[in-house]
Amino acid sequence: MNWEAAITLFGSVALIFFIGLTASRKETVGKSFVQDYYLGSRSLGGFVLAMTMTATYGSASSFIGGPGVAYNEGLGWVLLSVTQVATGYFTLMILGKKFAIVTRKYKATTLIDFLKERYQSKLVVLLSAVSIVVFLFSAMAAQWIGGGRLIESLTGLSYTSALFIFVVTVLIYVTFGGFRAVTLTDAIQGSIMFIGTLVLLIAVIIAGGGISEIMADLQAENPNLVTPFGSDGTLTAPYVSSYWILVGVGVVALPQIAVRAMSYKNTRSFHLALMIGTIVVGVIMLNMHLIGVFARPILPGIEIGDRVMPLIALEVLPSWLAGVVLAAPLAAIMSTVDSLLLIVSSTIVKDVYINYIKPEASRKKVQGMSMGITALLGILVFLMAVNPPDLIIWLNLFAIGGLEAAFIWPIVMGLYWDKGNKYGAIASMLVGIISYIVFQSFYPEPFGMHAVVTSILLALLAYVGFSLSMRQEPLKQ
Repeated sequence: MNWEAAITLFGSVALIFFIGLTASRKETVGKSFVQDYYLGSRSLGGFVLAMTMTATYGSASSFIGGPGVAYNEGLGWVLLSVTQVATGYFTLMILGKKFAIVTRKYKATTLIDFLKERYQSKLVVLLSAVSIVVFLFSAMAAQWIGGGRLIESLTGLSYTSALFIFVVTVLIYVTFGGFRAVTLTDAIQGSIMFIGTLVLLIAVIIAGGGISEIMADLQAENPNLVTPFGSDGTLTAPYVSSYWILVGVGVVALPQIAVRAMSYKNTRSFHLALMIGTIVVGVIMLNMHLIGVFARPILPGIEIGDRVMPLIALEVLPSWLAGVVLAAPLAAIMSTVDSLLLIVSSTIVKDVYINYIKPEASRKKVQGMSMGITALLGILVFLMAVNPPDLIIWLNLFAIGGLEAAFIWPIVMGLYWDKGNKYGAIASMLVGIISYIVFQSFYPEPFGMHAVVTSILLALLAYVGFSLSMRQEPLKQ
């Protein structure tokens, strides 16, 4: 085991664990356990909101899988990845103040709360719950695997042991901490990610002899590595452009991101988060993917792409500093997975159990169920992650696309189009989910683009067509 790197890495984990438990002790002051546990009492300031959105979106896919693909594909994947720069901006601009105002009016604490009140349909709630549980399980498995891979590469422990350490740490603080603990730790994690990626990029450039020498080495190995088209020329313009939908505009439909857009304190916090979030996400995503490409001449022949990040950090930095810097991707993974756990837990407890099974459940009962379900979900995903694939990014992108195909139009059109109704929402979700799964299974790149683009267009046609052709009784305002 590399003790220096392990001590500094686990020191960061211990700090995060301490903050989570400290925050959890403050949660009993609120009137509603559900508001506190799942939404932090809608009290996030601008900096915390920006960092929690950044840390939640910056996942194992961004920090482990993305650089791994960039290592194989070259600068073409960096160009594709920068589409994520606009993620925070699009999310807050599209959902914006209107989403926060409407969710406060509905007293919504989850995305499904909003959809339930907007469409007054049990079928919409059921489809939403199933979509979240199914697709977020894939996303959570990707995060579990990323955390395990990182600790495995850094410490020399077996993958299973590393995965177990990661899972236990996350489960303890998210089970007892809830949303407030998650957002507070996100602020620290986002800062670590921002600084850590800068330090690592500089160290990689120095180790490679400067940018000019790195580029010459890449070109000598394969000229395609320094073009926009990927190592084998498969990154076409339509395919790259479609990622503006998948990891750009479409992100507004991710439940774990949308719930943050309803939790800020005031307008000043909103504007501050808009500015900070866009800058931080842009810097982090560009740096991480450049690191993946620049690592190729320094450490050639890495077979498992998900191990590129931890191995290059250990190669170009002193061990103790590598441990500190790698706290950035570990922080991102922990932040994403704890948020996903809360989303799935709230879907089961808040949206299904309280809404339809036992609305009069006591605070103590809800608290016990929330913590128990969160812990159980973590264990189930751990079992799924025991046998991982070589690259987790495709698992994560599959989950993101599925959620976007299901939710983007019921959310966006539900906010801005008065004629949208439950028939349109149901049709849109069914068409989006089914077409996405069919395309992914049999025709993954229709018209040369990622399948999510075609599925979203079909879902839009279904939403508008069914809303206009099938009338619904006026809803309560």
